[in-house]
Amino acid sequence: MTLGCARNEVDSEELAGRLTAAGWNLVAEPADADAVLVNTCGFVEAAKKDSVDTLLAAADLRTAEEGPRAVVAVGCLAERYGATLAEALPEADAVLGFDAYDDIAARLERIVAGERAPSHTPQDRRRLLPVSPVERPGAATSTPGHAVVLDPPDLAGAPASGPRVVRRRLDGGPTAPLKLASGCDRRCTFCAIPSFRGSFLSRRPPDVLAEAAWLAGQGVREIVLVSENSTSYGKDLGDLRLLEALLPQLAAVPGVDRVRVSYLQPAETRPSLVEVIAGTPGVVPYFDLSFQHAAPAVLRRMRRFGGTEEFLALLALIRSHAPEAGARSNVIVGFPGETEADLEELERFLTLARLDAVGVFGYSDEDGTAAEGFDGKLEPEEIRRRVERITTLVEELTAQRAEDRLGEPVRVLVERVSRGEVEGRTDTQAPEVDGTTLLVGADAAGLVVGDLVEATVVGSDGVDLRAAARPATPYARS
Repeated sequence: MTLGCARNEVDSEELAGRLTAAGWNLVAEPADADAVLVNTCGFVEAAKKDSVDTLLAAADLRTAEEGPRAVVAVGCLAERYGATLAEALPEADAVLGFDAYDDIAARLERIVAGERAPSHTPQDRRRLLPVSPVERPGAATSTPGHAVVLDPPDLAGAPASGPRVVRRRLDGGPTAPLKLASGCDRRCTFCAIPSFRGSFLSRRPPDVLAEAAWLAGQGVREIVLVSENSTSYGKDLGDLRLLEALLPQLAAVPGVDRVRVSYLQPAETRPSLVEVIAGTPGVVPYFDLSFQHAAPAVLRRMRRFGGTEEFLALLALIRSHAPEAGARSNVIVGFPGETEADLEELERFLTLARLDAVGVFGYSDEDGTAAEGFDGKLEPEEIRRRVERITTLVEELTAQRAEDRLGEPVRVLVERVSRGEVEGRTDTQAPEVDGTTLLVGADAAGLVVGDLVEATVVGSDGVDLRAAARPATPYARS
């Protein structure tokens, strides 16, 4: 059971691959399982609560005669809090950190047999890798989602030769995340992720390409590259522009029709990367930019760079290469010391930026972060009011941006067909976080999940689009 982001989805599929290779069978219903693994999220308070609630719900399935014999917490919450989580949540039979993933099958067998597993002891995972990025490749550390080995046990779907993928798909849809890197070297004052995900570590290009080819063989047509910071890819491999070289290779993998890059840091989004994303066939012109705010004073307290003018210049550069490019971001409202003038500056930026989607989050203290000790904290009620104010503005602006796309030609990847409705996503819509597109008209009839079709935008509803499918044969798999 997976909570949190797409990076966690990759980790869950690696765990599923390891378990399948060791003889475990995956079942659809938790009540039918011998063990339930809950891949938790530890990002913000709401995500932590969801993780705990899911663990408790799994534990409630147990009776004397049926239900899982073991409920095990893995993932970010387990890695971040370890023994503290185990003590607070005795309903979980084990709390395992990332270092347990390599031998997860053996550990799970012992737990199901009734052996009490020692709880994970948290540590700052940034200390597990050398400080210098160039010294990190080959370092002995467990990094979830990076598991590609040369001679694994017999894995279903593994190629006959070359790198083999330790992964089993848990979702049969035409889109899948692919982990580009893990960890982060930035020290944003509001973020605890580097402490439990570790320093930035790139995956080697042959491993990324091998996994892309494996995913294509599983029916995936769109690959979404995920990481904590995709713009840093390659810096520890000696080439900060390695992503520019890798993207055309990924787009050329047979069966892959769309490659999407997520998690771009604005201060690191160089012109050469913009040009490749905007101009490479098969790579969608989509920019997931982590602005977080626009007022320079707030950004400096966040230990980030830029401001309204720099961010607008970056968006102008993107649109000079691809006028119809998609752009999304997240912002944090109510950060310690945020003034009314700062909030107005954020509003000015959002109004001018013409973003397709914006996630709005209210600031909350995170354990172990620098901002936890900042002065100038706002009252929770004031933060709530500011979140509502920015959310209302964002809803108006993104709805207008969707209306601006009326008449635009688009390609839609079909992801759901139900009761006559055909729904998918355009190049400018990422899975889960953005809007969707409803295909309408007579030519939408007969489409199936996985079709990639030409259409024209004919309407909108908030951030969601309606598009008329054109009377042409859907794109065949390349």
